[in-house]
Amino acid sequence: MTTSNLQLGDLAPDFTAPTTRGEIRFHEWLGDSWGVLFSHPKDFTPVCTTELGTLARLEPEFTRRNVKVVGLSVDAISDHERWSEDIARTQGQAPDFPLIGDPERRVADLYGMVHPGASDTMTVRSVFVIGPDKKIKLTLTYPASTGRNFQELLRAIDSLQLTARHQVATPADWKQGEEVIIVPAVSDEEANRRYPDGFRAETPYLRYVPQPGE
Repeated sequence: MTTSNLQLGDLAPDFTAPTTRGEIRFHEWLGDSWGVLFSHPKDFTPVCTTELGTLARLEPEFTRRNVKVVGLSVDAISDHERWSEDIARTQGQAPDFPLIGDPERRVADLYGMVHPGASDTMTVRSVFVIGPDKKIKLTLTYPASTGRNFQELLRAIDSLQLTARHQVATPADWKQGEEVIIVPAVSDEEANRRYPDGFRAETPYLRYVPQPGE
């Protein structure tokens, strides 16, 4: 495996890097939390400014889910700090989460965040969701021109955390509190034991049940 071609289930590469909140050793910083490592193409750019402002406002939602957030671009820490002033002024809130300074592209290359077909110098909009076991649970990649939907990222994290605790899957457009799907590995007999109030079978392989814990 090459670290520039990371796949779901791979161990997230560890690294030590300077950030706007001091130096971090990534795995140690994550501890027992989930993590979101995301890259933005460049400081002082319009789409990135709106993204970091949005994420700054949503950070309490990530914290509530035991998720630590860290951003990265190939700019220096001093640029991040000056840019944060613009983010606060235009978006209403500056990021309180750490931003990695990576001008030498050490972390960006480790995670394959620079796509030469898009740009030889800037990082694409990559997102890595990492579990407490330090393995990659989800990846998303957007082009530089398209801002991310962070509500979708929260929705996906809700699904990842739920399905890590229970043998269920989530259907298309699922939201917290809605019905979930019993995975095929669970037999009808086992499903009846797990869900004594019953489940709804559309087909032998498509079985719905209220979200566990709701």
